Amino acid sequence: MSASSGTASVGQQTWVGVGALLIGVLMAYGASFISSDAGYAGIGPNALPWFVAVVLMLCGGWLIWEARSGGYREMEAPSGAEQGDWRAAAFVIGGVVANAALITVIGFILACSLCFALAVRGLRMSEGKPGGGPRQCLLDGLTGLIIAAPVFWLFTKVLAINLPGLTASGWL
Repeated sequence: MSASSGTASVGQQTWVGVGALLIGVLMAYGASFISSDAGYAGIGPNALPWFVAVVLMLCGGWLIWEARSGGYREMEAPSGAEQGDWRAAAFVIGGVVANAALITVIGFILACSLCFALAVRGLRMSEGKPGGGPRQCLLDGLTGLIIAAPVFWLFTKVLAINLPGLTASGWL
C-alpha cells in the first residue's frame, strides 16, 4: 500500500521508524553498562543486548527510509477496530507491571500466574468477548500456575538458574 491509500500517513509511518530507532539507541545505552567479560565460548553477557540494539537501529533506519521514499509498500489495509481498546491494553500492561513489581515479593510462580491471568483477560476483552467472572479468573490463574511452575522448576532444579521463589525450599 502506498501512503496515498489513506490508512497511515507518511508522517505516522516515519514515527514508527523513529520509535524503533530510539528503542535501539536506548538498548545500546543500557548495553554499554553490561560487563563485556568473555564468558562461555568467548561471548560476554553484553553480546545479545548489543546485537538486538544494532538490529533495532537498522530496522528503525530502514522503516524511516521506507516511509520517506513513498510509504510502506504493499501493506494490507489494517483489520479490526478503528481505535485501540485501552481497557484491554490496561489489563495486559498491568499484568506485565505486576509481574515486575511482585516477582521478588511473591516469587516467580505466583507473579507469572498473575501476569498470565491479567494478560489473558485483556486479550479476551480485546476480541470483544467478556473478560470473565470470578470462576474464569480462577481458571486463568490456575492455567498460569500450571505453566509457570514447571518453568520455574526447570530453571532452578535442572539448569541451576536462580529465580525468585516464595519459600527457601526452592520448590515454590
